[in-house]
Amino acid sequence: MNTSTGNPKLDRLDLRILCHLQKNGRATNVEIADAVGLSPSPCLVRVKRLEQAGYIAGYGAQIRLEKLGDTLLVFTEVTLQDHKRDDFVKFETSIRPIDEIVECHLVSGGYDYLLKFITRGVNHYQEIIEGLLEANIGIEKYFSYIVIKTPFIKNYYPIERLIQPPHA
Repeated sequence: MNTSTGNPKLDRLDLRILCHLQKNGRATNVEIADAVGLSPSPCLVRVKRLEQAGYIAGYGAQIRLEKLGDTLLVFTEVTLQDHKRDDFVKFETSIRPIDEIVECHLVSGGYDYLLKFITRGVNHYQEIIEGLLEANIGIEKYFSYIVIKTPFIKNYYPIERLIQPPHA
């Protein structure tokens, strides 16, 4: 048991299961077991344990938005007027319900937040930004970066390169 998180420690097989699932969430238990070198029954036990421990947050489809129509991806740097704890809470609480904001990161450096928007276009994005400014949620300034092209997106993490399991 990892005493700092209360979660079970992960071994090399657990990491391989996570790697396989993040690349193919629809894989059957037999396919996962074959990929990681286990028999199906112990593999299923491990997957259930990983789910219960919260390592697996969920399963979902990756949608190709370009097939649905034109969209605009915008990264926005936001600087708040004040930097008290309540200011951050107010800002985060206010933007959380906005579906077009798909990522929000509190960052260090020259600004406070990096937001990722997905909108129908420039006018739609501008409507949202104007609404945020009118809502008086503490925004001092913002800078927008419209994405022209996305050469690639990796929808998985390099888990085995990030986490070094104990030698088995």
